[in-house]
Amino acid sequence: MTTPSVPPPGCPAHGSGQRIPLHTPEFAADPHAFYRYMHELGPTAPVTIAPGVEATLVTDYSAALELLQDPSTFRKDSRRWRALDEGRISPDSPVLPLLAYRPNCMFTDGAEHLRLRQAITESFTRISNNRLSKIVQQAALFLINQFSARGSADLLNDYAKQLPLYVFNELFGCPAEIGDRVLFGISGMFDGVNAEQASQVLVQAVGELVSLKRAQPGEDITSYLMQHPAQLTNEELVHTLVLLLGAGGEPEGNLLGNGFYTMLTNEHYARNGQFDKALDDTLWRNPPMSNYAPHYPVADTDVAGDKVHAGELVLVSFGAANTALADRGADTRGHLAWSAGPHSCPSKEPARLIAATGLEALFNALPDVELAVPADSLVWRPGPFNRALASLPVRFGAVTPRPAVQPQPPAAPQHDQVQHPATPRPAASQATTGKTGRSGWSGFVKWLTGQ
Repeated sequence: MTTPSVPPPGCPAHGSGQRIPLHTPEFAADPHAFYRYMHELGPTAPVTIAPGVEATLVTDYSAALELLQDPSTFRKDSRRWRALDEGRISPDSPVLPLLAYRPNCMFTDGAEHLRLRQAITESFTRISNNRLSKIVQQAALFLINQFSARGSADLLNDYAKQLPLYVFNELFGCPAEIGDRVLFGISGMFDGVNAEQASQVLVQAVGELVSLKRAQPGEDITSYLMQHPAQLTNEELVHTLVLLLGAGGEPEGNLLGNGFYTMLTNEHYARNGQFDKALDDTLWRNPPMSNYAPHYPVADTDVAGDKVHAGELVLVSFGAANTALADRGADTRGHLAWSAGPHSCPSKEPARLIAATGLEALFNALPDVELAVPADSLVWRPGPFNRALASLPVRFGAVTPRPAVQPQPPAAPQHDQVQHPATPRPAASQATTGKTGRSGWSGFVKWLTGQ
C-alpha cells in the first residue's frame, strides 16, 4: 500500500480521521496541491467547508460523473441534510445561504425539478444569441470606457465581476433601484460576510422585481418565466430568479476573471485570439465553482467503494475531478465545470457566450494588456465553493474612450402603479460603488438611457 504524500502546508490532515478545510487562505492559494493529496486518499475525502460544517468531497472524475447521473440515490433536496435537521449547523453559518433549501430546480428532484428546469431552459431560448451578444458588447464598452484612458486597471473588480451583473440585470428587466440590492445580496452571499442578511436583501429585492413584472411584463426572462406553462408560483419565481441572478453574478464573474488569468499567463492564447480555447482551459483547471453540487444519499451507500451515510452532505469537486484528466492532456469539453446529469447547468450556453464575448471585447479594445504584477503574487479569495481571484491588476497603452452608441431604451416602468413592500436599503458594497458613491448598476442605467 502506498503511503499518501504529506498534506500541503497549512493542511491539518496529518492524522487518521482529520478533515481537510476548504475555507482557508492556504487552500485558496494552491488548491491543486490539496487535490493531489486528496487523490491519493481515494475517490472521496473528508472535508470541512466552514467551521463546524462537515462534508464528503468526491474528487475522482468517474465517481463524480456516476454520482451526478444517479438522482435516484443522490438527491438534491437539502431538507434531507441530517446535520441541519439535527441542529448541528449554526443558523448564521456563512455557507448556509448556498446550501439551504429553496423552491427552485437546484434543490428539487424528479418531476418537480423537471418542471422548474424546463421553465428556465425554455425562457432562455427566447433570448437570441445576437441579442445577448449586443447586450454584452454594450456593457463591455461602458466598463472599458471607465478605465481605458488610465493605462491600468483591476481587471477583476473593474470589469470581470461587473460585466455579467449588468448583462443579467438587463436580461431580467431589473431596474436600477432593485438591481443595486441584487448586486449587494449576491456579493454578500458568496463572500460569506453577513451572508444571512445578504440573502434576505436579495430575496426581498427579487420579490419586488416579480411584483413589478406581474403588473408590467416585458421582453425579459422574468416575464418569460411568468408566462411559461409551468405556472411558477410567486415563491418559485423569486427563488428561481435568486438562483439565476446568483449564478449569473459571482460564478460568471469568476469564469471571466479566471479566463483573463488564463489568457494573461499563457501568451499563445492572447497572441492567437484563442478565446474559446482559453475558456476550455479555464473550465478544466480553474472552474469558477470548484467544489459544489450538494447531494444527499437517500440511504447508506458508497461512492466508488467509499462509504457515505443517508442524509450526509456530499459535494463534488469539479476542480479535483477535472485536474486529474487535464494533467493527462485532456483537451475536449468533457470537463465537469457545468456539472452533469439532470442537474447540469441549464444556462451554460449563454454563460459561455457572455464570457467569450467579454474576453474578446477587452482584448480588441486593449490588445497590449498585460499583468502588472508577477502571476505568482496574485491572491485568490478564500471560500469552499469558488475559485476566484481577489484582484487582477493589469497595464496597457492608454486609449481614448470610444464613443458610445446610445441604444433606444425600453419604456421606463411606471413604478407608482405597483405597490412594493418596504425593504431596508443596505449600504452599497465597495465592489459595486465608484468614487462618486454611485452604484455600478445605477451608473450603467444612467449611461444606457442617456441621462
